[in-house]
Amino acid sequence: MDAVPRWTLKGDWFDVCSCDVPCPCEFAQPPTGNRCVGVLAWHVRDGSYGEVDLSDLNVLAVADFEGNIWAGARTNMALFFDERSDEPQREALSMIFGGSAGGWPAGFADLIGDLRGKEYSTVRVEVAADLSRWRAEVPGRVTVEAEALTGPTTPPGTRVQLVNPPGSEVGPGGVATWGVSTSAVVDVPDYPLSFEWGAGRSSKHIPFEWSGPDQ
Repeated sequence: MDAVPRWTLKGDWFDVCSCDVPCPCEFAQPPTGNRCVGVLAWHVRDGSYGEVDLSDLNVLAVADFEGNIWAGARTNMALFFDERSDEPQREALSMIFGGSAGGWPAGFADLIGDLRGKEYSTVRVEVAADLSRWRAEVPGRVTVEAEALTGPTTPPGTRVQLVNPPGSEVGPGGVATWGVSTSAVVDVPDYPLSFEWGAGRSSKHIPFEWSGPDQ
């Protein structure tokens, strides 16, 4: 097997899930009702895998689990990779998100009990520069939208944030910006993972910065 080259990824991650606001999983607690279904989305702003440029590519996952994911529970997951990627980019993304390239994703991959599918599709991920809203889509399969959480005592233009979340899906440190879903429709019965809900479910955005392999 060829040696894994040095790689880096920087970008935006967010989820929209079935939990109440705020999602207990971000505090390393069991999800609302002990079950969580949702969508995770990654937008790579800048990235490389050796000489392979990974900038501006997207990845999306649909997940379903019971129990505390940080205390031994494992998730069922299906992955959608950006169809704009060429063969070297696809190999690089598979290595990283599959955990074979080391770094934080290797630990995250250990949380997957059943990888039910992997496919290349149109994957759109949009994040407003001011973090007022975010959205992800696999046309005809997945559409999730959320807006920044606010309330009667939130100063205008500010964001509700958690520093150093104890259950961060993108690794230690960072700042989670809390959001609330405006809609979510997932129809991937071939895996099978399908659900739908409207406004009021939990969402959060966290920037990520990963590198590997581990030294």
